[in-house]
Amino acid sequence: MRKVILAILILSLVLVGVACSKNDKPVIGIVQIAEHVALDQSYEGFCKALEDNQMLDKVELDFHNAQGDMNNLSTIADRFVSKKVDMILAIATDSAQAVAGKTKDIPILGTAITSYTVAGLVDSDEVPGGNVTGTSDMNPVAAQVALIQELVPTVEEIGLIYNSGEDNSVLQIRMAKEAIEGLGLTWQEVTVTNTNDVTQAVQSIVTKCDALYIPTDNTLAAAMAQVYSVTLESKTPTVCGADTMVYDGGLATMGISYYDLGYQTGLMAIKVLAGESTATMPIQYASASDLVTINGQVAEEIGFVVPENYVDSVIYPEA
Repeated sequence: MRKVILAILILSLVLVGVACSKNDKPVIGIVQIAEHVALDQSYEGFCKALEDNQMLDKVELDFHNAQGDMNNLSTIADRFVSKKVDMILAIATDSAQAVAGKTKDIPILGTAITSYTVAGLVDSDEVPGGNVTGTSDMNPVAAQVALIQELVPTVEEIGLIYNSGEDNSVLQIRMAKEAIEGLGLTWQEVTVTNTNDVTQAVQSIVTKCDALYIPTDNTLAAAMAQVYSVTLESKTPTVCGADTMVYDGGLATMGISYYDLGYQTGLMAIKVLAGESTATMPIQYASASDLVTINGQVAEEIGFVVPENYVDSVIYPEA
């Protein structure tokens, strides 16, 4: 009997050891609010940073896409907390707010988030003060508005469209309004709550403006095909917050690289895994960029003549 009991104990210890050996990698829970190019690129950049630093094989990535559903976000956040993941990567503001509302202990790194303070995620950019830090996709809003006036010298009224439920978009639109008024121009706005509202909203605003400005808004980014369909018919020049939105049907942008932003976040993740605290790790911003991107196909379709100084900025997205 003793031999049997001893054998069972030994077997139990072996099984425990095997289980531990299989789960000794740190687990990074990754939640993405929706599927569109900018957010996908953020994730790709994050993984590339881990790969370049020989960390990708040393961690387990538990990726989930909420498909734009807030209930899904809550479920994913609960999963990460119950699983006791070692770190969470939250892609976009809603994702970060969902997971931050579930845990104060698990380190959370955000990316594709415009303002962490406006979103209520940190005490300050310089000293976050809690378990959340990350990278900001704050784009050069004032410069983008100025680009509209440069590309369309006759512009008087600029249309603004965004999801009023996205804190990052509300902040950018406030900045855009200030920039527009500073140039002596006027604006009209229309808001949406989800992608189903986009077509009608764009149809409404293009009748009231000479050009359209769209910030780095997750809802609009996911619905650029609808924006393109309407603005193509109305021949409305559309300047967007990110180059990915230009590839999807906008006319132009002066923006940032979401891939590079994700890469920055990956480098931050490596530091957190090594023991650095999110509470004292400042929010990082994308490298300043005045890179202009113009969609040549859209320009031709709406009859827009590309200024000579921007000829080298023209791209033709693959079909």
